[in-house]
Formats: sequence, C-alpha cells, structure tokens
Amino acid sequence: MLTFLLVPLYTELLPEAEYGQISVIFAYLALFNVILSYGVETAFFRFLNKQENRGKVVGTSSISLLLSSGIFLIVTFFLREQISVWIDIPLRYIQYVIWILFLDALVVIPFAWLRAQEKPMRYTVIKILNVAVNLGLNIFFLLFLEDLAEKSTLFEQIYRPHYEIAYVFIANFIASLITLLLMLPFYLKVKWQFDAALWKKMLSYAAPILIAGIAFTVNEVFDRILLKYLLPPETADAQIGIYSACYKLALFMTLFVTAFRLGIEPFFFSHAEEKNAEKTYATITHYFVIFASFILLLVMVFLDPLKRLIIRDESYWEAMAIVPIILLANLCLGLYHNLSVWYKITDRTKFAGYISLFGAGITLALNFLLIPEIGYRGSAWATLAAYASMMVLSYIFGKKYYPVPYNLKAILGYLSLSIGLSMLSFFVFRDQYWFGILSVIAFLILIYAKEQKQIKKIIATKN
Repeated sequence: MLTFLLVPLYTELLPEAEYGQISVIFAYLALFNVILSYGVETAFFRFLNKQENRGKVVGTSSISLLLSSGIFLIVTFFLREQISVWIDIPLRYIQYVIWILFLDALVVIPFAWLRAQEKPMRYTVIKILNVAVNLGLNIFFLLFLEDLAEKSTLFEQIYRPHYEIAYVFIANFIASLITLLLMLPFYLKVKWQFDAALWKKMLSYAAPILIAGIAFTVNEVFDRILLKYLLPPETADAQIGIYSACYKLALFMTLFVTAFRLGIEPFFFSHAEEKNAEKTYATITHYFVIFASFILLLVMVFLDPLKRLIIRDESYWEAMAIVPIILLANLCLGLYHNLSVWYKITDRTKFAGYISLFGAGITLALNFLLIPEIGYRGSAWATLAAYASMMVLSYIFGKKYYPVPYNLKAILGYLSLSIGLSMLSFFVFRDQYWFGILSVIAFLILIYAKEQKQIKKIIATKN
C-alpha cells in the first residue's frame, strides 16, 4: 500500500528512469526479504499448533532469525562493494538496503506472534505506523529538503547524484527502525529456549516454503531485473519506471489478496482438525472468488479515473494495457493461496516448492522470450501465465491429497462474468461509464440473488 500511496508523488517528481531504478532496488529487497525469513514464519504457525510447549517454538524461531540476520549483516557489510558491482546498484544505496533487510528480518517472528495470538489491532496499528512514517518522510524529504540536497556540500557524497533515490531508502530505513523499536517488548518477554531437534524439524518444514517463496518473488518482481538487462540500456530504466507505475494500479487486488492471506493462513492451521474442515475451506474460497471478482470489475470500470488520480504524469500512461493482465494475474495468485491449504496442513510443503518453481520457470522463460519482442507487455503476460498455471496445478494436486468440495460451477461462473464485463468495459465501452456502472450493479444484484440464503445462514449460525 505504501508504494501505491507514493506513486502520485514519485510520478510527479521523478523522471521515469529514476523511478525505474527505485523499482529495481525494491525488487532485490523483496527477493532478499524472502531469503532472510527462509520460511520460518509458516513453520512457526505450523509448529505452534502442534507443539505442547509453545514457548520453545517462539524461542527457537526467534533465536534462529536473530543469528541468521546477524550473520547476514556482518557478511554483507564486508562484501558491500562487491555486491554493488555484482548487481549494478550504487554503493550508497546498497548500504541502506542491507540495514533495511536486517531490520525487517528481526520483526518477522514478532509480527507472526501477534497474528497467532489474534491481536489484529496491535498488528494493524504498528503496520500502519510504519506506512505513515515512511510516507511522511518521503513527502518531507522530497518536497522540503530539495534545496538542502541541491545546495549543501555537506551531504554531497550521500545524496548526489539522484538525491531523490537516496531519500526514498533513508525514509524506508527510519520506518523499519521505528517498527523494530515498537516490537522490542516481544524480545523482552520471549523465553530464550532453543530446541535443536525442533529447529531441525522446523527448517525441514520451512525449506520447501523458502524455495516456493523465492520462486514466488521471481514471479512477482524479477521482471524488473530482467527488463533492465533485456531492454536497450539507454531506455531500460525509463521503461521499467513506466511499467512499474502502471503495475501499481493493480494494487487494489494485491491488497485484498495479501490481507486475505495474512488472516486466513493461521485459520487454516487452527481449524485443520475440526469436523467438516474441508467444507469450511470450500466456503472460504467461494467467497474469496466473489469479492475478488467484484474488485476486478470495479477497478476495470474506473481504471481511467484512477489513472488520472494516481499517476500524475501522462508520460507514464503508456503501459496502461498491462493493468487488466496484472489484475487477473493477482486474482489467480489469490486463488492459488486458497487452494494451497492442502499441502500446508498435510505437511507436504515440498509441493509448494515444486509448483512455485514451475511457475518461476514459466516466468523466466516467457520473459526471456517475450521482452525482446514486445517489451514490458511480455513481462505482464508472463506473470499471468505463471500464476494461472500455479493455480491449476495446486487444484489438481489438492484433489488427490486433500479433496475439498469446491463449488466449481459457481466459482467459474462468477469469474467468467466478471472477466467478461471487465474486458467489455475496458476495451469496448472504455469512455462510456454508464455501461461500467450498470455492469457493477448487475453483478451485485446477481451476487445477492445467488448468495442471500447462504449469507443469512452464516449470520444465523454466528448468532
């Protein structure tokens, strides 16, 4: 959400090439965030619900991440110049990236603990504060410290050239530091118990999750890195900036999918042993599809007004054609997360690695094949192909190992209707909002007509 909120600021103040450089660095941040957490978060949830001594799970997980993060900090500090050369990012930015990664790794288990303890208010307040600090500092630095960077010789080595990029990562670093300080009470209360046998079991469970996480990150952000190397050098950064800005318009779907996953993952584990768990999972997926289909249609109908509101510079609008593709890709990703319940609760996490590696293979192959031919549009199609294939594979394997009675007829019906109306609204009736608004109303009426009995039943059950 932070990156979405900053798009108006960045697209108004930054040239496309500088925004492209920032996008590439954030791609590396995303990749190494996954590596530094190495699947321990998911293992934490799994073993917390299996282990009688929950304190050992908390202590073992915390010590493991503290040690690995400390080793990372020391090694990268001494190798920072070589790393700068290897990934073609200036050293002054690398130093900020290293510290951001270190700080973010230290709050993985504290945040997981808040989720496991069902403390959404505290979790949300700290997350929103992180966003507010980061956003506020970006605005302050870019709008009010411009003269300092341009005129002062004191900060010349830090900020020049492209002082705006340095400001972005300084703001991120400060926000991450404040977040860690707010989570320190967790480290003061935790019982520092380390169980080597438990740790080995957790790592064994987490290893496929790590592979899946890396593969997922390749699917999600590695296209920016590939674009940098596969597009002509003189235009690569600008093209990445244009692509990344329009990519952000799909964030409404991404936010829904991410929030849903954060809430539902602990639920999957805590309800795994209940009677009719499979039916519960099917109901959850059914309503996920309804909400996701509605979000897809709503965003597609009002995409042009959103474009003018969020992306201020018209030069960025060149890549608007990728937005429907990325929206649909993220919907497929959300469905994949729902369908993946089978391998998590049956301890077949190796399939997470297999499926994600297959998706990453499609991502890499199609990017290498399509980018030289159609540029960033090839990256968008590669993302959709990867997530769609992962979704289908998870469903096929799930039927074999943990059958869930999904209502395929209803799911495919809602998806088909939403996609059809969205494409008509965007490609045929793009400037005729009467069609889009009528489509949204008709879709809502259909949902009410089809789902009212089940909704009333759920409400009656809760009461």
